[in-house]
Amino acid sequence: MRVTQNMISNNLLRNISRSYQELDKYMNQLSTGKKITKPSDDPVIAMKGMGYRSEVKQVQQFQRNLNEVYNWFDNTDAALDKATLALQRVRELTVQASNGTNDYTELESIAKEIRQIGEHLKEIANTKINDKYIFNGTNTNEPPFDDSGNFDPNTESVKIEVSKGTLLKVNVDPKEVFGVTDDNQDYVDVFTTIEKLTEALENGESDEIGAYIGDLDQHINQVLNARADLGARMNRVELIENRLDQQEVIATQMMSNNEDVDYTEAITKLITQESLHRAALSAGARIIQPTLLDFLR
Repeated sequence: MRVTQNMISNNLLRNISRSYQELDKYMNQLSTGKKITKPSDDPVIAMKGMGYRSEVKQVQQFQRNLNEVYNWFDNTDAALDKATLALQRVRELTVQASNGTNDYTELESIAKEIRQIGEHLKEIANTKINDKYIFNGTNTNEPPFDDSGNFDPNTESVKIEVSKGTLLKVNVDPKEVFGVTDDNQDYVDVFTTIEKLTEALENGESDEIGAYIGDLDQHINQVLNARADLGARMNRVELIENRLDQQEVIATQMMSNNEDVDYTEAITKLITQESLHRAALSAGARIIQPTLLDFLR
């Protein structure tokens, strides 16, 4: 096959163009810190990168969900703590009123304080955080106490996904917290108990007051049980949080190993390619320079 000057020039230009592409690739790697800048550079790396990036995003979403879980737990625990203190104060006043040494005026004063504590408990039951009523199940837009003063809360569980396939209950059952089932299997909420206790005090029925101490103990135990259950779930969340932190580190490392450039390797390849490129240009200048006229002289 006859090789012409034009063929040599075209091949030289084509090879020099490839050399420029290699130089551009290594320069892009150094400037971006990534092995590829578009999927066509390496489809395998691109596909793996999409998977690793999706995993990192998923873990980060679960971590944001955990912040919402902690918000529910912390505020619920704080409300239950206040409810416990309030009920313990009601019990103290009831014990004081049941000793039979109080006159009508003293019983009336105790009744007033207990009635105010009852109103405080209603406010606790209507606790609202971030425009959500935390003691009304999934019906977070409505208070468990309606405008008429009726306590009929929603008891459905509010669940938040904290890891893949794991939904965690973040609320407490308001009926279990603020009520008990009596010997007749009838549900009695703490607000009704306090209302009846207050009426007995206001009517001077000192003989009946002592009977309410046992009822108050049951209500206090209900709140304490709810806090214990909440504490157990909080401990589980801490374990899940630690696991998510580890998953984020591993997924981020895998993504980095897949996509991030090895600077030492990239710089070495760039320097090598620059040397090859200069050699090609130098050789091409010697080959292309002579013409027919140069040989006729």
